[in-house]
Amino acid sequence: MNPVVLITGASRGIGAATALLAAQNGWAVAVNYATQASKAQGVVDHIVAHGGQAKAFQADVSVESDIQRLFAEVEREFAHIGPLRGLVNNAGIVDQVQRVDEYSFERIERMMLMNVISPLVCCKEALLRMSTRHGGTGGSIVNLSSVASRLGGAGQYVDYAASKGAIDSLTIGLAKEVAGEGVRVNCVRPGMIDTEIHASGGLPNRVREVGPQMPLGRAGSAQEVAQAIVWFLNEDSSYCTGSILDVSGAR
Repeated sequence: MNPVVLITGASRGIGAATALLAAQNGWAVAVNYATQASKAQGVVDHIVAHGGQAKAFQADVSVESDIQRLFAEVEREFAHIGPLRGLVNNAGIVDQVQRVDEYSFERIERMMLMNVISPLVCCKEALLRMSTRHGGTGGSIVNLSSVASRLGGAGQYVDYAASKGAIDSLTIGLAKEVAGEGVRVNCVRPGMIDTEIHASGGLPNRVREVGPQMPLGRAGSAQEVAQAIVWFLNEDSSYCTGSILDVSGAR
């Protein structure tokens, strides 16, 4: 029996890197994706080719019914392998660079739905399966925040920074709430990381332009963030809960 981890938004970037590393560490991996089926299947195929266990699951985690279906399908498909013992709340969005006084209501609503409400609902569904209060055997939840939560995102993404500040608070509060129920809750805050998310926010050259200005002289990689996430998933971090770890190169 292997522990099962569900990673949201795992078809690319940090999510994909985490899926690959978690599989190397003995986790059976549920690779969630919204639209990029071929990329998600590529992650699964790579894991399976290297002797791991993985399956792709389509779900839009900004939709409650999709989240509920996703957890039910993961539980059913991996029943012969082991229980759900890990959740990585990785899926998230940025938007175009704007000041707050230029935001539309729809932009703010979309940001908070995807970056705050979605992880909260995923945590709920995970707890219903992991917590000893509900008959589970425990587990580990890792939330993805951002150093933007303490930098503020002024002139670019204040709404994104605010949404990640909420993730910091969620981590601390939930960790205390379920500490006696076998579930640990921790948070990783990446800094400038070389992934596709910058292009989706209208800044495709951001890593190339800003990376050399970082204290370490470069941006980080998705693999470097994955190392921190998987450490929190594993029992190596057994006395860590409510922890927030910056992977930011001193930014």
